[in-house]
Amino acid sequence: MASQAFSTLILVLSAIYVSDAAGSVGVNYGRVANNLPSPDKVVQLLKSQGVTKVKIFDTDPAVLSAFANSGISLVVCLPNEQLATAAGDQSFADNWVQDNILKYYPSTKIEAIAAGNEIIGATVTDETKSLVPAMKAIQASLVKFKLDSDIKVSSPIAMSCMGSSYPPSAGSFKPELVDAAIKPMLDFLKQTGSYLMVNVYPFFAYKDSNNQISLDYALFKENPGVVDSGNGIKYNSLFDAQLDAVFAALSALKFDDMEVVVTETGWPSAGDASEFGAGLANAATYNGNLVRRVLSGNGTPLRPKDPLSVYIFALFNENQKPGPTSERNYGLFYPDMQRVYTIPLSQQGLNGNFYPPPTANNDTGGVTRISGQTWCLANPNVNQQKLQEALDYACGEGGADCGPIQPNGACFDPNTLVAHASYAFNSYYQKNVRHMGTVNIPRGTKVGGAKGKIFGGFQL
Repeated sequence: MASQAFSTLILVLSAIYVSDAAGSVGVNYGRVANNLPSPDKVVQLLKSQGVTKVKIFDTDPAVLSAFANSGISLVVCLPNEQLATAAGDQSFADNWVQDNILKYYPSTKIEAIAAGNEIIGATVTDETKSLVPAMKAIQASLVKFKLDSDIKVSSPIAMSCMGSSYPPSAGSFKPELVDAAIKPMLDFLKQTGSYLMVNVYPFFAYKDSNNQISLDYALFKENPGVVDSGNGIKYNSLFDAQLDAVFAALSALKFDDMEVVVTETGWPSAGDASEFGAGLANAATYNGNLVRRVLSGNGTPLRPKDPLSVYIFALFNENQKPGPTSERNYGLFYPDMQRVYTIPLSQQGLNGNFYPPPTANNDTGGVTRISGQTWCLANPNVNQQKLQEALDYACGEGGADCGPIQPNGACFDPNTLVAHASYAFNSYYQKNVRHMGTVNIPRGTKVGGAKGKIFGGFQL
């Protein structure tokens, strides 16, 4: 029976499959550089990768025009330096919306306006005091031009606004920020049906506390996990833990149902000697696993049913950004539009449709070698009984770590056979197959005495 179940598992693993998911992945298109391609070329690049959501940091006319009729949704930004003016002058806000939004919408699919960026951070500033009045002024303009039902107003907050983020269940905002900015903004978001924008960077937490935080934990790789002492939930990624800290902080202020979008997250491919963890392999692993994590459709342990929506930072390496070396090396692409490293950026990419064409090679089954981590997910077209048999084998004799998919486990939801099988098969794959090497094994190679097309997918 075990032999039959093992054979079924191999057959199930014969196709790397990622199911349709509700999560979404976008990209931040920053332009603090003097060597970037034209916006028209950027739009074509994004379309070729299946990217449908982009965030920009201004309302540059050339960029807004380039995205017209592209099918790509935009989050645009009212710059930090214009917040005070918008807050004190409704006519300025009206003119800004007319010139930068109404002029391009709906041909350019603008879905949200970010009022500044990380205005709510470590301390209260003059900009912090201007934030909510500016958001209200922009909202009033959207109402005036009948755009308020289609375009939302929000503002990205920085994780530095957290007074506590560990354990996640004890997450809270800094008390001095709550009345000054956070609660007024949350009230505004709730009244307008908008959502909270938050920038989440596990890299910063790891860099500053690498003697306490596991790199595998920060990169979504297999690891023992960290148990929240407050509620007993086990976390297997720092990203989930940080996001749940934000959710806990929202719950503490009675905003349990506030939608959250991660407007920035990423990992630098290079950094200074003091920037522990910065590097090409880690960047590829973090962002590649992030895409898979988001598109799996699973929420966080505190909000398991809420799909994740994230924007990776950033599209390009930006050579004029100030600060440490890492700041100029967050890009997925070099300015010449060549990849810094290869990862898919969409569901289609995970399925192979928007992935760079593989190199034909008889020794690799037609699959290109890519550095980083690999994974395997279940094919839902397999007979349910066979799928269950394979799952039982993986969790039993196969030695997969199936604790997280047990009731009350961190990955129990979604509670479906396919989701649980995907988790178990990937655990089995990581422990029993991947040790053969990071290069792809030819299709049809025998593994454990059974023949199957195991490695017909991607390495990330």
